[in-house]
Amino acid sequence: MEPHKIVSEQEWIAARKALLVTEKAFSKERDRLTAEQRALPWVKVEKDYVFDGPLGKVTLTQLFNGRSQLFIKHFMMGPGAIHQCVGCSFEVDHIDGILDHLENHDVAYAVVARAPIEEIEAVRKRMAWHFTWVSSHKNDFNYDFNVSFKPEAVSAGNAYYNFQQTDPGLEDLSGNSVFFKDEAGQIFHTYSTFGRGAEEFLGAYRFIDVTPKGRNENGPNHSLGDWVRLKNTYGQGGMVEANGRYHAAECPCAVHK
Repeated sequence: MEPHKIVSEQEWIAARKALLVTEKAFSKERDRLTAEQRALPWVKVEKDYVFDGPLGKVTLTQLFNGRSQLFIKHFMMGPGAIHQCVGCSFEVDHIDGILDHLENHDVAYAVVARAPIEEIEAVRKRMAWHFTWVSSHKNDFNYDFNVSFKPEAVSAGNAYYNFQQTDPGLEDLSGNSVFFKDEAGQIFHTYSTFGRGAEEFLGAYRFIDVTPKGRNENGPNHSLGDWVRLKNTYGQGGMVEANGRYHAAECPCAVHK
């Protein structure tokens, strides 16, 4: 930490009030931004996606669970994934405590990953998560919403992600998407965000950002991978790749060689 100036209470209040002006302006700018996000045009979802859930088949309509709005977390987990994404895990760790509030605000929440449901359930139970998590292993949902990529696209280093052509590095990446269902049952895609856009849903950062050390992400990745671990692995060592995948201390894979 850089040394901080030590002042009197009166000087601190003056400095704090000056900062408050900036904070209020930022709040108003955020209101303007969120209004623009809600005002985006919509795209009608034409496919009838069917997912695998722990109790059987689940349609996209059913994920709304009687509500008109649906927030989906695209979890970075493909078939046979060995290493769990710490960023996705950190994000969904926020949900159980606020799920009742979301649902009572007409918002359903679901997580989707391309891994088979059996692999998903093993992770969900291990992490003691209670939200809805389904598998898109047998449909095109992940590909249609640009969070999964064919092997040939990964090999070529050229896929469409975060609204641009880029090298995805992996077959599965993360993101968030929002949908609306009208009274006629029509479903519309209204919003998506990727990359650092997910920070908007990481409430822990709001606490960390106002503490003296801030994010303190000064490791090799300069991101949450420098410090975030799966909630049940803190104090157990291990490492996180730049792509967000956690490796236990005893992991023998080639990344450690």
